[in-house]
Amino acid sequence: MLVLRFKPYTLQLKYPFGIAGNTRTTTPIVLTELEYDGVIGYGEASLPPYLGETQESVQLFLSQLSLNHFSPFEPKEILIYVNNLLPGNTAAKASVDIALHDLFGKLNSIPCYKMFGANPALMPKTSITIGIDTEEVIAKKVNETIGFDILKVKLGSVDDKKIINAIRKVTNKVLSVDVNQGWKDKHFALEMIEWLNEQNVLFVEQPMPKEMLNEISWLTERSPLPVIADESIQRLSDLDNIKNAYNGINIKLMKCSGMYEASKLIDKAREYNLKILIGCMNESSCANMAAAQLAPLADWVDLDGPFLINNNPFKDPEIKEGKIVLSELPGIGLELNTSSSL
Repeated sequence: MLVLRFKPYTLQLKYPFGIAGNTRTTTPIVLTELEYDGVIGYGEASLPPYLGETQESVQLFLSQLSLNHFSPFEPKEILIYVNNLLPGNTAAKASVDIALHDLFGKLNSIPCYKMFGANPALMPKTSITIGIDTEEVIAKKVNETIGFDILKVKLGSVDDKKIINAIRKVTNKVLSVDVNQGWKDKHFALEMIEWLNEQNVLFVEQPMPKEMLNEISWLTERSPLPVIADESIQRLSDLDNIKNAYNGINIKLMKCSGMYEASKLIDKAREYNLKILIGCMNESSCANMAAAQLAPLADWVDLDGPFLINNNPFKDPEIKEGKIVLSELPGIGLELNTSSSL
């Protein structure tokens, strides 16, 4: 019999996490377990404010699931049922999807990346995030990014150039930029991107509010850097509406309901010649390693969640030459932190 268990947990961030619009020091999550015949698959729902889900809403959703009559060897049937139960609740659904893939991999003794045809040798380097902060704290954060070759910089404040200049005083590492919808004028946005193009930046993520699709399309046509959608795209059904306004998309498991739909998003985006960024929320190693199974299929990777928190209930992913290492462990390759209370 398939048994679902879940419990709330709060991630403690190493530094206040500042983005355009808000700053926080914690992120609530819900950890799930799917057990079958003594084998356990692990899942996670990470709940940043903008998703609109809470620990209470996730637990309510999960409590309504009846999975004991399903076989874990038919994961697609389970995912169809979970997805159709109620609209929305994408992080809650992702927590089941991840646990199910982890369980399926363990029951069949295969790592999840093989299910999606991903080659670990093609893993891109992952970035690590530098949130909005004072110049002094930003410099401290940058100096602690040993092992990472790409920095993801949060912009969208009145101090954007100061932030970049503060980083450039201490490192020449490659940057990517995430504005979190913080620029409201397309001409200002273009000026900023032209300036960022001289700062060794790979791309700019969600420069303007998602509602300003015409302005974003205008910006993308003129931008010297790729413009990537994040808040503008959540699920597969959103892709047709935004495909011509961006150069690429940021796929996150919490937005799209998990690994299964993420793989479909990758396939469809490639049909539209869009670039792929595999990203994350503030997450533990559980959701992070689930996304990493798909990361070799992407152009860029931003899977830094476990490295931004103090109380990861699982072991941190292994980083080698700036890349997350995918092991031969079955499922998502997760290992419990021996000091964890789980």
